[in-house]
Amino acid sequence: MNDFRTDSLPARAAANFSTISVWARSLLFSLGMLLSTGGCGLAIILGFALPFARRYRLSQFWSRFNIWWLRVTCRIDYRVSGTEHIPDRPVIVMAKHQSTWETLFLNQYLPPMAWVVKRELLWLPFFGWALKLLRPIAIDRQAGTSAVKQVIRQGIEHLRQGQWVLVFPEGTRTAPGVRKRYGMGGAVLATHSRYPILPVAHNAGEFWPRRGFLKRPGTVQVIFGPLIDSEGRSPQEIGRLAEAWIETTMTRIGPAVAPLARE
Repeated sequence: MNDFRTDSLPARAAANFSTISVWARSLLFSLGMLLSTGGCGLAIILGFALPFARRYRLSQFWSRFNIWWLRVTCRIDYRVSGTEHIPDRPVIVMAKHQSTWETLFLNQYLPPMAWVVKRELLWLPFFGWALKLLRPIAIDRQAGTSAVKQVIRQGIEHLRQGQWVLVFPEGTRTAPGVRKRYGMGGAVLATHSRYPILPVAHNAGEFWPRRGFLKRPGTVQVIFGPLIDSEGRSPQEIGRLAEAWIETTMTRIGPAVAPLARE
């Protein structure tokens, strides 16, 4: 007896078409992002003599274009809550890091920021050269204590000049449901500078995987938390408060988070 079911053919065809569509949309987005990165990077490099604010606006235009292009091609939108917690003065932003998406979103949604990034990014043609002109805090992640001192020194300088500082406390992108140990750089900077921390949680990795080419349609949830005051608090206390808020919020908007692995 033949078990072949003809009624499964439409479902299989639909599934295949859906897969092809996701591939095509992801490819189309990647092409647009590649071209815009090259064009905007070149514009920033050629505008090296412009005031910092104008150079940064070029980067925000690049971010806005790619957030829009992602919505058009891959149908990834976003919903923001907690905006009442965003102050009108410089702060240290501590955000979950799951994807490339949040780097685009935070760059175009918040005031000019100094990014704490690994120095190797500055070596990339066009992108890295342009990034260097946006006054990041480029560190050697293997340098340990000296890297933290660099974050403190340059971070205080940026904050006093009115530029926010963005720190991804886990240091690298993590998959949804994965939790890594939080670094102390942002918390130590908060203690020494006496500027507050703005925590940010989101689930972008569910739609734009950290090492994945394919992007799934959906709505990214972004939540800004209450400011964490640094006055009179140790780096350990500040770090615990930021981590607790971010990870608790992640359990509400993402998959179950596995316990922190012992090292």
